[in-house]
Amino acid sequence: MAEMDLRKQQILRAVVFEYVRLAEPIASDILAARYPVGVKSATIRSELADLAELGFLEQPHTSAGRIPSDQGYRYYVDRLLVTGEPESNQKQRVKGATDEGDSLQEMVAETTKLLSRLTQLLTAATVSRDSNLAIRSAVVSALGPKQALVVLAMSNGQVETRMVELPVELTLTELGHANEALNRVLGQTLKSVARSKPPSTPENPRTEKLLSLVWGAIRSVSKELNRPTMVVQGEEFLLGQPEFQRDSALLSSVLEALQSEDVLADALNEDAPVTIGKEHRRTEMKNLSLVRQTFYVGDTAAGMIAVIGPTRMAYEQSIPLVNFTAKALSDALTKYLG
Repeated sequence: MAEMDLRKQQILRAVVFEYVRLAEPIASDILAARYPVGVKSATIRSELADLAELGFLEQPHTSAGRIPSDQGYRYYVDRLLVTGEPESNQKQRVKGATDEGDSLQEMVAETTKLLSRLTQLLTAATVSRDSNLAIRSAVVSALGPKQALVVLAMSNGQVETRMVELPVELTLTELGHANEALNRVLGQTLKSVARSKPPSTPENPRTEKLLSLVWGAIRSVSKELNRPTMVVQGEEFLLGQPEFQRDSALLSSVLEALQSEDVLADALNEDAPVTIGKEHRRTEMKNLSLVRQTFYVGDTAAGMIAVIGPTRMAYEQSIPLVNFTAKALSDALTKYLG
């Protein structure tokens, strides 16, 4: 990436700030009036032209001002961005959201919703779906004379439930024996348990039949956990952005990206903390930026949370908020589920 002198850096930073604020191309007279760069408007125009030639700015129309390019945003994020801590009230609200819910899924849903409101952007989170997760607890409970509920809690805090039929005339003692047998799978991976045979209890055919049904439920959970699960909040914030409202083709492109869960899942799974515009592997995301961070249960990755917006994003606010939210989720999940 090309280097630039201090004055060009100041002007690029100013263009980014003003474009985020106004959502309109930025002219030299706006910069001269609002920023103490120490030169006249004509000199700023020359610097803007140089920055455009270097690829850091774009000019949407011949008579218009300039806007940052993807390369300009990348330079700003990597070299000019100064991030601080989120505001204290934002921290309190995030910590409050991570206290909501009794499972990983519920906690992530509440936190994702709040992050969207705080950033006024689309927020997405993926919860790790891995058949190699260990079984933390496994219980089968009677719901009546004919049905039972199998509850499986995973090592990452995920909770899965399945309904099974109860064998005719099964007693509470026999149900207890089935739960004793389930204790043997604790700490084992879901994948290995799903591939194994249920414990054999020939002396008690009703318990054996129940365990066979429970193992069928475990196999169903294992199959389900191979598919990713995603939480998405705040589509209205993204679609309401001025640049998308003004350009129907751009809005159509954004809608296409949002309608595909595969596209969003691929975007969240990219490696860089911040991906801008055409840096995305999926072309459907070329008009968007994404700020992401992994959250954990202990040392185990439990999922990813991200904000998604136009490339005209307030990165100096979004990045620390996403980082703080991921850490708060990690702390809460580790405390309650680790």
